Amino acid sequence: MDSNELTKDLEMNVKNMGPSVTFSNLHYCVQERKLCRKHGPEKYILKDAGKTPVGLKQGLVLVDGRAVTSELRLSSAYVVQDDILMGTLSVRENLLFSANLRLNPKYHSTEDKNSRVNEIIRDLGLTDCADTKIGTEFLRGVSGGERKRCSIGMELITSPSLLFLDEPTTGLDSNTANCIIQLLHKLSRTGKTVIFSIHQPRYSIFRLFDHLTLMHKGEVVYAGAAAYTLDYFTNMGYQIESFDNPADFFMDITNGEAKSTYITDNSSLANTYRQSHLCQNVLQELEHVSQSSADKIKGPDEVADYPTTFFYQLRVVCGRTVKNILRNPQTSYAQLALNIFFAVLVGLIYYQIPLTLVEGIQNRSGAFFFLIINMVFGNLSAVELFINERAIFVHENSSGYYRTSVYFLSKIFADLLPNRIIPIFLFSAIAYFMMGIMAEVAFLSRT
Repeated sequence: MDSNELTKDLEMNVKNMGPSVTFSNLHYCVQERKLCRKHGPEKYILKDAGKTPVGLKQGLVLVDGRAVTSELRLSSAYVVQDDILMGTLSVRENLLFSANLRLNPKYHSTEDKNSRVNEIIRDLGLTDCADTKIGTEFLRGVSGGERKRCSIGMELITSPSLLFLDEPTTGLDSNTANCIIQLLHKLSRTGKTVIFSIHQPRYSIFRLFDHLTLMHKGEVVYAGAAAYTLDYFTNMGYQIESFDNPADFFMDITNGEAKSTYITDNSSLANTYRQSHLCQNVLQELEHVSQSSADKIKGPDEVADYPTTFFYQLRVVCGRTVKNILRNPQTSYAQLALNIFFAVLVGLIYYQIPLTLVEGIQNRSGAFFFLIINMVFGNLSAVELFINERAIFVHENSSGYYRTSVYFLSKIFADLLPNRIIPIFLFSAIAYFMMGIMAEVAFLSRT
C-alpha cells in the first residue's frame, strides 16, 4: 500500500471516528535563565511543529476546522503524566467526585452520575478494585495500571470527544502499558480522537497507532500514517535489523545513531520530510478535512465557566476534604498531642501564679507571651495544607473542577474544627487552670 492510499484511509478514519485536530506553522520558545539575569537567550522547543499555550509565537491550531476557544475544555480532556488522585479515596469515590463537579445537576441526576461512574468502572476494567483506596505513602492501594486507568476515567466522566494524554505508559511495566494502550485504542473506536506522546513503545503498542508524528530538536521529521513509517525511512536508505523494534529504530534515526546510504547529515531529516510527497499529501488531506468539517460547524455558543454553582462546589469539595481528614487522622492526633504537651509544660512552669502585685504581673506577662507564641506558631501548620495538595489543586482547577475560592474555603472550614479549635481549646483549658488564673467571671459596675 502506498502513501496515497494510507492517507486516504486515514482521512476516512478521521471523518468516521472523532474530531480532527490540525496545526500549522507553530513556534514555541522559552527564555533560558542565566545567573544574576532574569532573561537569557531564547531557546526554541518547537519549530513549525506542535502546540503549547506558553511562549507561543505564531501558528494556528484548529479542531474540526474551527479555531480553539475556551469551549474546547468542555469537549476535550487532558490526562497528565503523573497520576494526580486523592489517595485516601477509593476509585469509585474519585470518579464520583469528578462526576459531581463536572456534570451539571440540572441535566444529570444523582442516579445518572452513579450510572455513568459504574459504566466507566466496567469499561476500564476497574470492577475488582472499585472500592479500594488509591493509596498514599502510608496506605497501600491499587496498582500503577489501575491508578492510570482511574486517571483516565476521571476525564472520561464528561464523555469528551478529544482526549490528550502525556506519556500514559510512564512508570508502567510492558504488560500494563500494553493494556493501557489497548484501552485507548478501544476508546478511539467509539467516536473519540486520542492523542498522546509516548517514549519507546513495544511493537504490540506501536502497531495500534493510526497516525504518527516524529520530531527531532523541535522539528517534524515524519507525520503521517504509522503503517507507512518504516517504508518511508527504508526508502531513504535506512535499514532496520532483524527483530528490531520499529519504534527503537526510529529513535536511532532521529538521534543520528542509524546511518543512511543517501543522507549523510542527520539534521536534514526535517527538510527531507518537508520536500517529500508524503508531506504534501498530508497537507492536502488536512486542508480537505478542515474544509469539510468547517461546513458542519455552527457558530460558537456561550458556555458557562463551570457547570456547577459556587455553593454546590463548596459542598462537594468540603465533603471530600472531611473524608480525607477522617481517613488520615495522624496530623490531627499529632496536633492534639503537641498542644496538650505544651499546655502541661507551660502550666508547670507558671503553676499557680501568686496574686502579688510585682511578681504576679511579671509572671503573668511571661505566661501570656508563651501562650500567644504557641498559638501563633501552632497554626502555621495550616500552610502545609496547601503545599501537600498543590499538585491536586493545580490539576483540578485548570481542568475546571471548581473555583479557587471554593478550594480555599473548603480547606479552611474542614481544618478549622479538628486542627485549630479543639487543640487550642484543650491547650487553653489545661494551661489556664494550672496557672491559677481567675476561675470565676468578675463583673465590674459603677455604683
